[in-house]
Amino acid sequence: MSEENIIVKCSRCHTKNRVPAKRIADHPVCGKCGAPLPGTSSQGRVVEVTDRSFGDEVLSFAGPVLVDCWAPWCGPCRMVAPVLEQLAVEYAGRLKIAKLNVDDNPMTASRYTIQSIPTLLLFKNGNQVTKLVGAHPKAEIERQLRAFL
Repeated sequence: MSEENIIVKCSRCHTKNRVPAKRIADHPVCGKCGAPLPGTSSQGRVVEVTDRSFGDEVLSFAGPVLVDCWAPWCGPCRMVAPVLEQLAVEYAGRLKIAKLNVDDNPMTASRYTIQSIPTLLLFKNGNQVTKLVGAHPKAEIERQLRAFL
């Protein structure tokens, strides 16, 4: 019986580490330098990302990452937030969910041409695979996710 592994790149020494999927929530460290591996302590919760941390938290993450591009003043964004928190718990170990405040992080918002919020970007192995614009119900977000999980 083969065990599913996730490859996580260390943000300190850039070594690729193979972590069993069922052990990802155990806060693994790099086998070479001992640094905590990025994104592995976020299981079951939504993590905040910034222009500075986007590369490590999203692009370097081996598995799928759903990024919520939002702003604090946006009503529809606040409606989507509890849905994403539920999904983070339900898909823990299979999906990482991150939030990017577009007002505070204009470089990343510009890079991915965020013109309307909320916008959900789905990345898999560092590549953007889909974009969902607007406030959608949980069932629609899950339908989009299932195609890539």
